[in-house]
Amino acid sequence: MQKDTGKRDREYLRLIREKYPTVQAAATEMINIEAILRLPKGTEHFMSDLHGEYEAFCHIVNNCSGVIREKVERLYGKTMSKRERDEFATLIYYPAAIIAEKKAQRAAGKAWFLVQLHRLVEVCRSVASKYTRSKVRKALPLHFDYIIDELINMDRDDFDKEAYYGEIFTSIIELGRAEAFIVAITDLIKRLAVDCLHIVGDVFDRGENPDKIMDLLIAHHNADVQWGNHDIQWIGAHMGNEACLLSVIDLSLKYDNADLLEEGYGISLRKLSMYAAEEMDDDPRFYPVGADPVHADESVRLLAKMRKAAFLMQLKAEGHIIERRPEYGMDGRNILRRVDFAKGEFCGAKLSDTSFPNVDPADPLRFTPAERAVIDALKRSFRSSEKLRRHIAFLFEHGSAYKVSNGNLIFHGCIPLEPDGSYMNFCGHEGKELLDFCDRTVRRAYAAYREGGEEEEALDFCWYLWCGRASPLYGREKLTTFERLYIDDPAFHKEQDNSYYLYCKRRDFCERVLKDFGIEGQYSHIINGHVPVRTKLGENPVKAEGKLIVIDGGFCKAYHEKTGIAGYTLIYNSHGLRLCAHEPFDSIEKAIEQRSDIHSEVTVFETREKRLLVSDTDTGAELLEQLEGLRFLMQSFKEQMLG
Repeated sequence: MQKDTGKRDREYLRLIREKYPTVQAAATEMINIEAILRLPKGTEHFMSDLHGEYEAFCHIVNNCSGVIREKVERLYGKTMSKRERDEFATLIYYPAAIIAEKKAQRAAGKAWFLVQLHRLVEVCRSVASKYTRSKVRKALPLHFDYIIDELINMDRDDFDKEAYYGEIFTSIIELGRAEAFIVAITDLIKRLAVDCLHIVGDVFDRGENPDKIMDLLIAHHNADVQWGNHDIQWIGAHMGNEACLLSVIDLSLKYDNADLLEEGYGISLRKLSMYAAEEMDDDPRFYPVGADPVHADESVRLLAKMRKAAFLMQLKAEGHIIERRPEYGMDGRNILRRVDFAKGEFCGAKLSDTSFPNVDPADPLRFTPAERAVIDALKRSFRSSEKLRRHIAFLFEHGSAYKVSNGNLIFHGCIPLEPDGSYMNFCGHEGKELLDFCDRTVRRAYAAYREGGEEEEALDFCWYLWCGRASPLYGREKLTTFERLYIDDPAFHKEQDNSYYLYCKRRDFCERVLKDFGIEGQYSHIINGHVPVRTKLGENPVKAEGKLIVIDGGFCKAYHEKTGIAGYTLIYNSHGLRLCAHEPFDSIEKAIEQRSDIHSEVTVFETREKRLLVSDTDTGAELLEQLEGLRFLMQSFKEQMLG
């Protein structure tokens, strides 16, 4: 054993010496690491359930959930009027638009640029102050890296240097580079204001532009996603799961988002449209949300026919999965098998309508040749969409079923429980192991897809994660879309929450879950999304004596009435935790035109007695390991010199 240990030590020394071949190189890195460890912890932001609301999300990314506004108020609250501060903050959020407006008004002269450049450097210096100069350098924009490095590290007490930097600003303006410089430095300000962005599930569905949100996340310097059930639905659709694919279409048409599919992702709905126009009846229950049944035009009626066609094919596709996978225990949700077509009933409940075009009561799960042709065409479109491929790749490269970060356990939905509070078992997996199994299985399906094949068992499981009883991403007993469409009795519409949502209000339960994931301590938390917090009814997003934080505040417009707000951002910085409750956002156009912002009510609910440093974080733990290795290397150098 000692020989093995000695061999490992020698191999480790060899590898680390390749990177730091001299005493000077090792010592320099040790000094750098020790400096980083003493810096304040970087700011983390958590958001969830974005559901395609691109404009609101874009604005919150630009104003860093109010952090930029705070910096502006702190620096210029006493020297600038409110109108000036509003305009300056909007310049940071949307520099190109404000500069274009000023140029159109002939107000973007040398004097205006000089003032803005001075102010922006001050803000940039403020947000850069918690990082090492080395880290800031790595974030600097190309072409302006040297200039910005000089400007934000200048000695403010040196009068001659002030004049020197004034000349730099003048040169930037006279060379016609002021606009590009302002765009570059405002991007840097926003990058440094938020060190890491966690999206706790559900980027997709309901809102118009999840594709644009995904583009923003891909462009972000440090973002990750914990998959939600709507995300997994799109993941499954892209990989060719027919039930996921058809449910994506159903939801897109329900919220009148056909443009997202056709224009956003290049997914052709032509075959579905032609099939539905010929085979489906006019059914107002399938009209898009908000459509007026009395005055519906031909385009609305066609969308409804397309949705009905997709929904009926979806029921067939789901039935096939349920029969292939008896281990799912979902026979009760094999809906078309359980419809009594002669009596017009489902599980004893009277159906409000018995029109099921192209469903054969004798063989209800059989696809007609026309349906098969439609599904095959849709699968080709979903699988071949280059933009969707990029977005799904990001969800795998920067996403997971859950994440442990700096003492926080982050997942979208729940840890499935039985009514007695014990972990629900799915095929031999429960608790943490169930989430690990979910992550592995989805990745197995993706690996097969990337190789041009299809792993049917793993791909079927993507659909189960969308709506299965033991799915940690779904967290309910069953999905009752069919009942809400075809049964008038509201008693059949309820989707019973998993018992997790009862037990998670208890501190002892949350501590048990955290411990199972290897997390302990006074300042550890579970962070969830998925279930909208009814703020307007007095519900508190902070539960279980501070151990659980639910950050679904109804970001999607469809939930604003239910929650009373328009989403949360949880901010975790070196001082502790605070929650920003956002008011509804009109539009980016209005924000620029009126210099308006999203008003956010901030609640500080956990303050650290001692300011958190990098040494207190996961990154700090990794750096401490590197430091220990470097000390080992320095000892080796010393021994080599002595003998």
